[in-house]
Amino acid sequence: MKRLSTFLPLACAILLAVAGPELSPYASDFVVKVMILSIFALSLELLVGMTGLVSLGHAAFYGIGAYTTVLASGNEGGSIATLLPLAMLCAGGYALVVGALSLRTRGVYFIMVTLAFAQMAFFVFHDTDFGGGSDGIYLYIRPVLGALDMENRLTTFYVVLASLVFTYALLALIGRSRFGAALAGIRVNEQRMKAAGFPVYGYKLAAFVIAGALAGLAGFLLASRDGVVNPELLSWHNSGDVLLMIILGGLGHLRGAVIGAVVFTVLKEVLSTQAFVGPLADHWQLTLGIAIIAFVALLPKGLIGLAQRISPRATA
Repeated sequence: MKRLSTFLPLACAILLAVAGPELSPYASDFVVKVMILSIFALSLELLVGMTGLVSLGHAAFYGIGAYTTVLASGNEGGSIATLLPLAMLCAGGYALVVGALSLRTRGVYFIMVTLAFAQMAFFVFHDTDFGGGSDGIYLYIRPVLGALDMENRLTTFYVVLASLVFTYALLALIGRSRFGAALAGIRVNEQRMKAAGFPVYGYKLAAFVIAGALAGLAGFLLASRDGVVNPELLSWHNSGDVLLMIILGGLGHLRGAVIGAVVFTVLKEVLSTQAFVGPLADHWQLTLGIAIIAFVALLPKGLIGLAQRISPRATA
């Protein structure tokens, strides 16, 4: 089972790579959306599942990555090689500032401070002309890199897929490294790690910055896909949604973050479509809430817990 859990993500990536050209425009666009949200969920999994830091302001880094992409593109467009690192750098830079201050607090105070910083960023873009105000701004020319043009649907699909594979592999390597072991120790018992001589604050700050940069990567991909950004990307309910994704999938598991993103997005799509649920589509927030409550009540360890019920040896 352990071998299966190791190769299953790779098999899924290969399957997506092969199926990409065969998907309809709608299906391809939906899969791209799910993959972007999976990257966003994985970035928060590094904080919550691997380090034990519950943040309610993670959408700020997502939105900053998206806005950086559009603002840096200007009217003439830009290169993927420039815009992607810049989006991650700006998101990671803001994460460094937020983390440096918020990590001096704990528990509910940490949650509230991260939320406050996210709201500050939200209002900067919402209430000023810098980011187009409440209407947002358009990306007139999507990023390119040689033959890679994000205007092309298939190119976008493979760039997003490659980014998801990179993010998953990076976090898997982190989880198996000494750095990841230190983060796991901090999650279990921070005081004991301090007593053992570990620079706990530095480890948590590093994790916070990496998570912010990866959220910026997801923001870059979203802006490149949609061609438009608005302040709602930074809103607190986006942070709540991505937190629900990793809880739904199962905390402490990379596969759980991806599964949670997939199931949350599919549920939202199905429950808001009249063809599937009829008049209830007008009240999809209510039905989605009921569905999530049912999932959490029946599967307290998340959807990944189903595999553990089948085989107790199953691991992430």
